[in-house]
Amino acid sequence: MSSCQAKPAAPAPKAPITVNGAVISRAMIAREVQNHPAPSPAAAWKAAALALVIREALRQEVQRLAIEAEPLSDGAGRRETEDEARMRALVEREVSVPEPTEAECRRYYERNARRFGTPDLYEASHILFAARRDDVEGYERARQQAAAAIAELAAAPGRFAELARLHSGCPSAEIGGNLGQIGPGQTTPLFEKALSAMTPGSISREPVETPYGCHVIRLDRAIAGRLMPFELVQERIAAYLGAAVRQRAQAQYVARLIGAARIEGIDVPSPGEFNVH
Repeated sequence: MSSCQAKPAAPAPKAPITVNGAVISRAMIAREVQNHPAPSPAAAWKAAALALVIREALRQEVQRLAIEAEPLSDGAGRRETEDEARMRALVEREVSVPEPTEAECRRYYERNARRFGTPDLYEASHILFAARRDDVEGYERARQQAAAAIAELAAAPGRFAELARLHSGCPSAEIGGNLGQIGPGQTTPLFEKALSAMTPGSISREPVETPYGCHVIRLDRAIAGRLMPFELVQERIAAYLGAAVRQRAQAQYVARLIGAARIEGIDVPSPGEFNVH
């Protein structure tokens, strides 16, 4: 018996990806990969291959039905290719999507009222005793200074602007600590939380601690958010609902098209994973 061992056989090359016999080459997939960011190269490769499979199935259906269409341009000057225009026309022809009714729009409005409200707004002033959280001694000193200012203002609230000019580490010190009108996200969450708990005309009873230091806050005015009238947002709701229904219908159409095709060399995902681009 020979002591030589046979070399292991090279792995068999993967079967090419085909759609009804039309080959999706590796070179085509390599060019398409850049359009499909993914967590890994393998995932990007599969996404690119699937996109080309869908495109080929649509292209074949365009040819079968002899679809013609004029390429469109968008506002940025990008223009469809002739193939893209025909595929778009195919989907528009084959996928019928009813427009949302007023009743459907109103139900969505009522169930998602928070999306259509204007935010609460505040007009406030503050005195910032600046300090970093990682400076334990400095932060404690800022807290004590803020507490002393609060005690002073309890006896003489009219001195707020004066104390802001003297002590505040914020550029607003030059205008007496006035921050103007504040909306959601314009300050830190801790500052916003303190504002929402105050009543107009009041000064914070304790220093408000944030990553920037310790604040003394005066709430000058609170403007409650309000629900926008249905009539003002109906068109926007209809567009949103119509787009959602259209996307689902297009995905179902592509899934049916793929299901009827003879596809080899790639695992086809479930219908919910299909998209039309």
